Amino acid sequence: MNANDRILVAGIGNIFFGDDAFGVEVIAALTRADLPENVDAVDFGIRGYDLAYAIMDGYGATILVDITSKGQPPGTLYLMELDPEEIAKQEQKMPDGHGLDPVQVLRLVHSLGGQVTRLYLVGCEPAVLETEDGEIGLSEALGAAVPEAVEMIKRLIGKLSVSLAEENDS
Repeated sequence: MNANDRILVAGIGNIFFGDDAFGVEVIAALTRADLPENVDAVDFGIRGYDLAYAIMDGYGATILVDITSKGQPPGTLYLMELDPEEIAKQEQKMPDGHGLDPVQVLRLVHSLGGQVTRLYLVGCEPAVLETEDGEIGLSEALGAAVPEAVEMIKRLIGKLSVSLAEENDS
């Protein structure tokens, strides 16, 4: 297996902020699935530096799994291909040691000389986020979206595996 054939699926989120744990829950479900040997499914939680260094480990594609607010009903899933170069150009914010901002992670990778090739986001519209007393566990809508997200990711992995293998063979 060529290093450029590898795919990272990165779960992002804080388990104490309700639906923000979506990425974490999807990774937990994916680790129980039968994934190809070229796929690493990792729960990064809020550890942005760990994610940045993992991305720099030479993956041919990275799939981020996180909540994404776009104004649709809670539980709506999105699959987006992101442009790493455009993200790296976004306005610099101060890093937050208690959270994970994917934009900051990608900027860190870029500033350290790393390269992000193919980048995707599997996002889900949240219903319940941070509350005053904290909120552990996904809302019903997001809990129901987890299996669908797992299937979406598995289909994407299949397509990416084929195209990465073709690119590396040519």
